[in-house]
Amino acid sequence: MRELLEREGRVAYRILKRRFALTDEDVEDLKADLIDAKRLATDEDGKVLVWAGASLVQSPEFKALSSTQPPAPNTQPPEAERRQLTVMFCDLVGSTTLSAQLDPEELREVVRGYQQTSATVIERFGGHIAQYLGDGLLVYFGYPVAHEDDAARAVRTGLEIITILQKQVPSLRVPSPLVGEGQGEGATEKERKLQVRIGIHTGPVVVGEMGGGAKREQLALGETPNIAARIQGQAEPDTVLISAPTYRLVEGLFECEDHGQPVLKGVSTPLTLYHVLKEGEVQSRFQVIVRKGLTPLVGREHEFGLLRERWEQVRDGEGQVVLLSGEPGIGKSRLVEALKDSLKHEGVSCLELRCSPYHQNSALYPVIEHLQRVLQFQQTDSSEQKLENLKQMLSRSRLDLQETVPLLASLLSLP
Repeated sequence: MRELLEREGRVAYRILKRRFALTDEDVEDLKADLIDAKRLATDEDGKVLVWAGASLVQSPEFKALSSTQPPAPNTQPPEAERRQLTVMFCDLVGSTTLSAQLDPEELREVVRGYQQTSATVIERFGGHIAQYLGDGLLVYFGYPVAHEDDAARAVRTGLEIITILQKQVPSLRVPSPLVGEGQGEGATEKERKLQVRIGIHTGPVVVGEMGGGAKREQLALGETPNIAARIQGQAEPDTVLISAPTYRLVEGLFECEDHGQPVLKGVSTPLTLYHVLKEGEVQSRFQVIVRKGLTPLVGREHEFGLLRERWEQVRDGEGQVVLLSGEPGIGKSRLVEALKDSLKHEGVSCLELRCSPYHQNSALYPVIEHLQRVLQFQQTDSSEQKLENLKQMLSRSRLDLQETVPLLASLLSLP
């Protein structure tokens, strides 16, 4: 009976009588025991017995927790864990010179702007800033949350940080003081952009709590962070340099060039480095595999037949939408690729639009990305060049340019 009341929280006396065959005298005995003696329940209008647990006991010697009170926080540090991690070091170029040229308050604003801009990019790609090392950043990809493409996320983060700094965001422009006299009365201060060096390495680490007293941090220990720091030291300004293990994980997704095997201080084994030039045309690791060649499709005859049936209905004029879902790695992309191959033999053109975990706040991103690929936009193209490419493409269509150009230009963020 007590277990029922504790589980339900509120039970009517009539229910107790019927379920346990209680008399009025039995109910009074129950109330005297649970309410008066043990103070585990309360009476509500003589009709309902309400469970109160031990929350009513508040003596100095004993103070029990109520069922609604949150448990005490666990003060024990989490155990260290071994895992694969991609570590990125990002360092500001010429910080010593900046500290000599700028007032400390001005330097603080410049470094804060750089850190905040970098942090925004890192957060968007799922990275974790482990430490702010003066004007440098130590970033983990794969901790505390792991992704299947952490290495690619790290490289994209590095390229994006460099791109933003090269655009000379007003808050990040660094005033260059005039040197000496004789500059002329009309001379004004110039501005120069901030530059960074970025090094990335992937390998095993042990992540756990480090430090003592009030200063405790979750840090990754092992050779991997040290190598990433050494790689960053080899990078030229505004370049992303990655190790061979990282390159193997992102091969095909980015255009890279061999940087040789420079001597890395404290690293005995020669390590080939790669300079990341830009992001490639492929959108996923699966597309990289497709270019290398796929094995025959096996064991998916039924699913493939269903897709073919829907395509035959489309050819008969009945539009179809197919949702293909399942656990990662069971062959969804392979099945779609098999359908695309079969349609190519029929002379059918396929348009493939992909969502991105990096653009979850943009519902139209798949359309925007597709248009950018069709128009062959490059990062070095000016807004005027991109707009001219858009007009040329639309001029070959039957669309009204006066109406269509402004709409697509707005979608593509072109002036």
